[in-house]
Amino acid sequence: MKLPLPPPLPSPWRAELALRFRHHLVLKVLGVSAFMGVFFVGYFQTLRNPAFPVFQMPITSLDRLIPFQPEALAAYLSLWLYVAIAPGMMLTVREVLIYALWAAALCVAGLTSFYFWPTAVPALGIDLSGHAGFAMLQGVDAAGNACPSLHVATAMFSAIWIDRLLHHMRTPTALRVFNGLWFAAIAYSTLAIKQHVVLDVLAGALLGVAFATLSLRGWTWVDARPSR
Repeated sequence: MKLPLPPPLPSPWRAELALRFRHHLVLKVLGVSAFMGVFFVGYFQTLRNPAFPVFQMPITSLDRLIPFQPEALAAYLSLWLYVAIAPGMMLTVREVLIYALWAAALCVAGLTSFYFWPTAVPALGIDLSGHAGFAMLQGVDAAGNACPSLHVATAMFSAIWIDRLLHHMRTPTALRVFNGLWFAAIAYSTLAIKQHVVLDVLAGALLGVAFATLSLRGWTWVDARPSR
């Protein structure tokens, strides 16, 4: 009689990923929720009280080539899950706090730009009444404060951090590719649902790269793997 085989052990990166997400889970969930709440307070205050008249962003030929695609709303809204992944993979409270400070600095830079140079996406005359979810979107994320796109900036900041964390954990290349594709879907969705124009997206991407690069300089990783 053959004895049953023991269940296969999880691969090291899967075990580490699970450990990282479980560690300080409640604190991370509450912290990310509080961060978003504070951000939206600052966002709406800046939107309603700009220092100067609002400048309408120019539409490029690439903007005209991209049609309105309401199905891209799901990718657009997925940012609110995406931005929680990098802090979710951190092991210590110190790591999460430092990451949050850099993310806050990025948002403050964007809001400062909006205050002194308020921008908006030109009205495109699209009837959104027949598209579910867009009324809610217009109430939460108005088409003002357009450039640089903080939607893209925070997604880019998150994408670079997630990639570095996945690389540190030696995860399969497929996970890092998926991370890049998720970021690309979020960035494209801002154009496809006409919340932003190409110039907003480019400026937001540059802002995200700048803050991610600065924040990762000299970063010391906490290792969850056993010492070898």
